[in-house]
This record gives sequence, structure tokens and C-alpha cells, in this order.
Amino acid sequence: MIPYKDDNPTRTFPCFTIGIIALNIFIFLCEVTSPLGMEKVAYAYGAIPHYILTLKTDQPIHPILTVFSAMFMHGGVFHLAGNMLYLWIFGNNIEDRLGHLRFIVFYIFCGIVSAYAHVLTESHSTIPMIGASGAVSGILGAYVLLFPHARVHTLVFLGFFVQVIRIPALIVIGFWAIIQLINGLLSKGLGGEGGVAWFAHIGGFLIGLITIKLWLPKKRG
Repeated sequence: MIPYKDDNPTRTFPCFTIGIIALNIFIFLCEVTSPLGMEKVAYAYGAIPHYILTLKTDQPIHPILTVFSAMFMHGGVFHLAGNMLYLWIFGNNIEDRLGHLRFIVFYIFCGIVSAYAHVLTESHSTIPMIGASGAVSGILGAYVLLFPHARVHTLVFLGFFVQVIRIPALIVIGFWAIIQLINGLLSKGLGGEGGVAWFAHIGGFLIGLITIKLWLPKKRG
């Protein structure tokens, strides 16, 4: 299933959602055009669990700061496109409910928690984690709690045929969350290192789901 839009109108212009997308695209272009090459850039500014926990590193910035820099970096076009698509579909409604400033703080908060979820489950890893996936996962967690019945236009592949179906957000995001959990558990069972940071996705999703109501502005009157 590939979602591409929802039927959930907003009252305000999602300037921060668009700004985050633009910033991620800009930084990705900087990665691609860097004379160092994308791999060296990832090792220089990506979040490396072992370095973050020990605070010992030869990276050009402090290991704690890589939690933030990694949040805006991506490893390829499809990695970037997937994260930005989900942020575009679901982020505008969360920004609308929280307000612009609360939204950006909530987004970064989810990104930080997701990064540490990965760090704590891969404490000895020296492979950099990059990507907005953890922060975006927090947005998905918030969305499924606030708008579970919102209809999401989704491409469903049936063999050689593609069908567009309007599916409740609870099903679309719930299916995504189950996939993350299964893959996360399988990755730990296989004892592998590297690849997708599944527990960053899981951590981001859970913190968004659990805390979103605490972030909502108080109603007046």
C-alpha cells in the first residue's frame, strides 16, 4: 500500500511542514554534491550509537549534535521521497492542530526520542543512522490517535493492477506500524547490525502516539 493524500482539510497553511520538507531536500542536495561523498558525510554527521553513548568520536561535531543533524539527512532519493511523502500527507494536519511553533518542537522531540530508541537498542554500533523517519513516525503516531477515521487515498497493488482505495488512517498507519514492529523484532532475532533503524521508527511512533494530547493547545473558555 502506498498512500498519497488524505481527505482531512486544514484551517491553516502548513508553513513549517513545507519548510521541513524544503530543508530536507536542500540538505540532501548538499550531501549529493559534497566532494567528500555521501558515505563520508553520513559518517561525519550521522548519529552513531556508540559515539553518542561514550561521547568519544572523531566526527567534526559533538556526538549529541549528530542526533539533530542526522534528522535532516538521507541516504538516497527513495529514502528522502518516502519520508517526505508521509510528512506531506500527515504533517499538515498535526501542524494545524498544534500550531506552527508547537509542531516544530513536537517534530524535533519525536526525532530525538526515536534516535535514542535506536541508540539504546544498538549501543555498540558504529554505523551512522540518518533520516527523518523517526520524527515522521512521531507524526504518524499523533495522526492515528487524533484522526483514526480520516480517509487516506492509497494505491493498492493487485498483481498487475493498481487500485486506488480510500482507507481509514487507522488501517493505513496501523499496517505500517505492525510492519515496523515485525521487522524490528526480526532484526534483533537475527542479531544483525546496520540497515534500517526499525526501533527508531517504533520509538518515534510510540512517543507521538502517547504524548500528542499533552502537546495540544488548551481550549479557551
